[in-house]
Amino acid sequence: QVQLVESGGGLVQAGGSLTLSCVASGRTFSNYARGWFRQAPGEEREFVAAINWSDGTSYYADSVKGRFTISRDNAKSTMYLQMNSLESEDTAVYYCAHVDLPSGWTNLYSFRMYDYWGQGTQVTVSS
Repeated sequence: QVQLVESGGGLVQAGGSLTLSCVASGRTFSNYARGWFRQAPGEEREFVAAINWSDGTSYYADSVKGRFTISRDNAKSTMYLQMNSLESEDTAVYYCAHVDLPSGWTNLYSFRMYDYWGQGTQVTVSS
């Protein structure tokens, strides 16, 4: 059982920056990963970034590489998504998610692999 709470969404102009936070609580497996997904109205849930919590390895969607940075703070059980050079196409509800990795591997790019989700936080980028 893992509870996730996102925060930090809001309205920002194109070219601006925003940082999202995801605070986790509850019991976790010793080996796990967490990621960020986003979903716009009428669109599929899209992978944004993920991080292996054990070794810090990061993964990014091509659309956000070079603009977004995922990070973690072990002491605070918090994951961050630093978003720079925001574009109108980044407008969506952003969700954080958690997946246990008992075997040490899973497809972190697929939302189907994640077991726990936050409530989402709205990011709106205006021109």
